[in-house]
Amino acid sequence: MNTTPQPEPKDRPARLAVGVVGAGRVGPALAAALQLAGHRPVAVSAVSDTSRRRAAQLLPDVPVLPPAEVLQRSDLVLLTVPDDALPDLVAGLADTGSVRPGQLLVQTSGRYGARVLDPALRAGALPLALHPAMTFTGTPVDVQRLAGCSFGVTAPEELRLAAEALVIEMGGEPEWIAEENRPLYHAALALGANHLVTLVAQSLELLSAAGVAAPDRMLGPLLGAALDNALRSGDAALTGPVARGDAGTVAAHVTELRRHAPQTVAGYLAMARATADRALAHGLLKPELAEDLLGVLADATDGTDGTEGDAR
Repeated sequence: MNTTPQPEPKDRPARLAVGVVGAGRVGPALAAALQLAGHRPVAVSAVSDTSRRRAAQLLPDVPVLPPAEVLQRSDLVLLTVPDDALPDLVAGLADTGSVRPGQLLVQTSGRYGARVLDPALRAGALPLALHPAMTFTGTPVDVQRLAGCSFGVTAPEELRLAAEALVIEMGGEPEWIAEENRPLYHAALALGANHLVTLVAQSLELLSAAGVAAPDRMLGPLLGAALDNALRSGDAALTGPVARGDAGTVAAHVTELRRHAPQTVAGYLAMARATADRALAHGLLKPELAEDLLGVLADATDGTDGTEGDAR
């Protein structure tokens, strides 16, 4: 349930005609959430067959139009294109006169704040950066998942209340991010969410190779508990052979990974070193055990198995 104080009626955006430029996984879901709040999706731009099907599923009966026509019909425009395409899109829309004075332009990139919308600002638009800190599937379940989802919000001070009100209307929780902190904010989310998917996928593959019939069933409770513990306790939640300083076990892991999944070795070693550093800094890893462990990791990085020729 959203516990953020609701904006006063005077600070809430009026019912708006909503357009979407870029029918990827994010835009149609946000427009559908705004529709539930009483706003009216009026147009969406989509290029691929996949994006057209997604728009039809989440925004039925909303016409698919070129970006300039989407802006022509809309009071609020969601710019939901890939990060690298966003600056050129904004510049192009501003240069062609597609942007109207007083029009709300919302970009949803985590990397950028409101400044990427400066060309549209000069054309009279009202720039907002609202980034949902969630992974999207491109299906209706995304609209449900927005309930309680944090949004990284960046906007000019005079538009802050309007930006936060839109987030709350979508069921989200606004979190103010300074313009200069957007890249760091986005890196933190990518580190946690994107890399987690890679780690889980690798774990599933290794368990399958080890003969586990239902690796997802095995990992689910373990990873759920680990995530919950980490969110509650931070580094104090560290467990396992690296945090304990079990150098022999780590060396055995590296040997088996080299044999069965050599593509995972570099990632294992990088995470093991980072885990060792954090465990040592927080007093979980004893210094006398850390030396042997770090020696194993160094030898493994050099291509040996870390079990021989180590005088440490």
